[in-house]
Amino acid sequence: MQTGPPTIGGVTITTQQQKILHSCVYLQLYNLVEATVTWCIDAVRAATTADGRWLPGDLSEDLRREWVRSTARTHIPDLTIERRLQSAVHLFQHLIQTRPISEWELERGQGGNWDDHAIESITDRLGCQLRISRDVLEGIKRPVRDDKGPLTFIKDMRNRLAHGSLSFVECGDNVTVYDLREIKHRIVRYLREVISAFRTYIDTYGFLHPAQRPGSGS
Repeated sequence: MQTGPPTIGGVTITTQQQKILHSCVYLQLYNLVEATVTWCIDAVRAATTADGRWLPGDLSEDLRREWVRSTARTHIPDLTIERRLQSAVHLFQHLIQTRPISEWELERGQGGNWDDHAIESITDRLGCQLRISRDVLEGIKRPVRDDKGPLTFIKDMRNRLAHGSLSFVECGDNVTVYDLREIKHRIVRYLREVISAFRTYIDTYGFLHPAQRPGSGS
């Protein structure tokens, strides 16, 4: 503000361009959220296939349900009768041959719609205890605009930009660098604790049935 309009490479950035740049921060933040959740979920799936060590019966009830959903493809509504039968036969053969868990896809859902509510939902599905410290939880729930917390707000901004219902200039209107830093700060602190929860879940074999966890006496 003291030196005049901002420049990049000697080119002056107009007010309109600055609003567009601010809008892009929302997109980057949302991408960070979705990438982090995807990485955490993939880490859980990878843990179940590590060294061909675990059988379907070794999994916790929550994760066994997810494995059956993926293997039998029960979550695909428009699957033909023949393909549904093939999936059921594949599941049956896997079980009667007592094969260890191999590559499978842990259904994520929520594409383009990840916020704190969706993250809480997926951790509940997997049986992962999401312990968020009080100040971080208050920060992620406290509204930043339109009565929405930071994660819900950037999710909505991302979707409105992606669907063309909001222009980048409109999205960045009345946005300050302080606003962006505050939203980024709250989101990053929350994501660090989400990662920590998933790391604990994997390191303590939370994805396995209690009787099958190393050190349980099994």
